[in-house]
Amino acid sequence: MQKLSRLAGVSARTLRYYDEIGLLKPARISSSGYRIYGSKEVNTLQQILFYREFGIPLDEIKRILDAPDYNKAKALKEHREKLISKRRQLDLLIRNVEKTIAETEGRLMMTDKEKFEGFKKQCIQENEEKYGREIRDKYGEEAVESSNRKFMNMTQEQYEDFCRLGEELLETLKKAFATGDPAGEEAQKAADMHRRWLLYTWPSYTKEAHAGLAQMYVDDERFTQYYDKMQPGLAGFLRDAVFIYTGMDKQQ
Repeated sequence: MQKLSRLAGVSARTLRYYDEIGLLKPARISSSGYRIYGSKEVNTLQQILFYREFGIPLDEIKRILDAPDYNKAKALKEHREKLISKRRQLDLLIRNVEKTIAETEGRLMMTDKEKFEGFKKQCIQENEEKYGREIRDKYGEEAVESSNRKFMNMTQEQYEDFCRLGEELLETLKKAFATGDPAGEEAQKAADMHRRWLLYTWPSYTKEAHAGLAQMYVDDERFTQYYDKMQPGLAGFLRDAVFIYTGMDKQQ
């Protein structure tokens, strides 16, 4: 175990914990009680560390590795694509920092758009990685690309207003949740704020699309976790408020 610990740069305590939860079992236990790891276990640990690099929880990693259809080659290709995407994000931020240094030193002038371009591109890439496939399947390629273009073309003032409205929306939504009434004044205020927040990036608005997105907040556990980590049940409450706001509740 000590050899693998030094090789992979993880503590012996971590390896023992991985063994305890069934994530990485040793090939065998020696007569002296030492954990012995072979090449198969080394490869598995490499996969675990790849997934950990992207912030995936241990229970989810175990589920992935234990799946009957787990394909190591496919997983490695996915890791590569994610790393390439991460490198692009870092390159954008590095170029942005370098330009900012040059401006500070009086060697060039940056437009407001350039100052925030790297951050906005990073937001789009992270969103694509997390939800891109589902959103494109639901709304289509052109709608998503139009939304991304609108986001990238935001002025500094629009971007700041977008972020501020997002924060106000969450605070209003939490206050509305405390009332327990998705049809109440505070909840409907939150639903309207949600519509206005969406219009910063949506090329056009329909009640059906608004309600459809709200339903996705409940159907997709990643969206649900985002809202429910602030208040359990918040995603479902927002969905109900939006359904009432758009009139979709009457069509159910």
